[in-house]
Amino acid sequence: MKKFNILLLVVFVFMVAMKPALAQPCKEVIAYYPNWQWYDRNKLVAPASIDYSKYNIINYSFFKPMPNGSIVETDSWADENLLFGQHDWVNGGYFPNTSLIDLAHTNNVKVMVSIGGWTLSDNFPGIAADSAKRSYFASECNRLLQVYDFDGIDLDWEYPGYAEHNGTAADGGNFTLLVQEIRDSIDALGLITGKDYLLSSCFSADPAKMQIIEWTNLIPELDMFNLMSYDFFGAFSTLSNHNSPLYAPAVGNPAFNIDSAFYNITQVHGVPSSMVNIGVAFYGRSVTGCIGLHQSNSGSPDGSTFWEDEGSPLYYNILNKMNLFTTYWDNLAQVPYLLGNSISTFVSYDDEQSVALKASYVVSHNARGVIIWELTGDYVETSSGSGIVAGTPLADTLNVVLCSVATSIEANFSSEDDDFRISPNPAWQKEEISLTIIDRDLKSGMVEIYSVDGKRIYSSQLNNQTKFTFSLPEKGIYFLRLGIGLKSYSEKLVVY
Repeated sequence: MKKFNILLLVVFVFMVAMKPALAQPCKEVIAYYPNWQWYDRNKLVAPASIDYSKYNIINYSFFKPMPNGSIVETDSWADENLLFGQHDWVNGGYFPNTSLIDLAHTNNVKVMVSIGGWTLSDNFPGIAADSAKRSYFASECNRLLQVYDFDGIDLDWEYPGYAEHNGTAADGGNFTLLVQEIRDSIDALGLITGKDYLLSSCFSADPAKMQIIEWTNLIPELDMFNLMSYDFFGAFSTLSNHNSPLYAPAVGNPAFNIDSAFYNITQVHGVPSSMVNIGVAFYGRSVTGCIGLHQSNSGSPDGSTFWEDEGSPLYYNILNKMNLFTTYWDNLAQVPYLLGNSISTFVSYDDEQSVALKASYVVSHNARGVIIWELTGDYVETSSGSGIVAGTPLADTLNVVLCSVATSIEANFSSEDDDFRISPNPAWQKEEISLTIIDRDLKSGMVEIYSVDGKRIYSSQLNNQTKFTFSLPEKGIYFLRLGIGLKSYSEKLVVY
């Protein structure tokens, strides 16, 4: 718990009340925006409708590496409209402030270009193995930064050493050489343009695929390590299981979960936790011919129920079809799943509760932040097909849990033994929260709860109680204070 005096509380509340609203979440939130999703739902999630306050960085996906090291667009029409803006057919050119780049920059959000992806990684091994091609590829990265005004390069080679994408045992060392070439090239460009360009890369969360990477050599070169901690299980698995479990489920490879993957990349391979972004899935995976968790199945995704996403439904599509399923929760893996009421379909996905737990894990393990695949997944409409965005519940949840306000004040608190306990924290909206008093001296004190803008929203005398419960109706960050005389204690509460 945290301890501070009455004067410090007054200063703290005043500073929080005066603090302007944050433009972006306090930990890194990187959202991938695939160019093909621009067409979806009659262009519902377009540059003008994106809520930029939810993200620090948007990774525009994907550009394609070619065999000779050049980099090309994958959809010229979408890329032109999204990256340059809406056409001004009368005067020629593009209307100002209509592109993803312009609007993101206006909202203090960076945009990086992501190169590769699952279907476009076949040419990486050949490029990385040839010094001339590496050099050409790096110069092409510079070209993209200049032509489109991107803020950095994100490599999505899936995966070095992966035989199905032409990988060999030499990929690990060659990948390091490629990254170093890009780093040197974009740094040199930055000296000319005055910009500090970012360089990141995606990495598999599979321990076997991690082995080939030269992690120590990459730490000085990359700004971020993006951990693809999803796709652990799916229709390709023998038994039904979770797409992105936080902890190991009862069945399946015990290394296939976020906790194990984070341990491997930080403890086994030595990447500083502050450089790692944990993957959060805004989509699910379905499988047919299945009647339960860890059960046999057809080995095929349910492309009939979730035809829009070829059986890997985005979150909003899952919400639209909840009536077909019963919801369950896996206490071990800390994720939900669905079972069909009249159809033999199993669906693994993430909801607000599991996303909040993953965000809390990021905070407690001092990770840099999260990557989201992908941004459009939780742009929920007022009703299906309405064309009106009602909200972004998963991104909202991440923002609430990941954001830490008034950290300069919190840094002045001194650690204490457990004087009281709050459970659960984070908590659901309107969920019953329990306060248990450990320190007997506090039983006759006062309990108060403040909102993030410094307003006191609850106060009560303890009256020798050792435990009482309450609930908070709105999402957000709150501060609970217990005090008696000049002694006071506080704890941050997160409600999602």
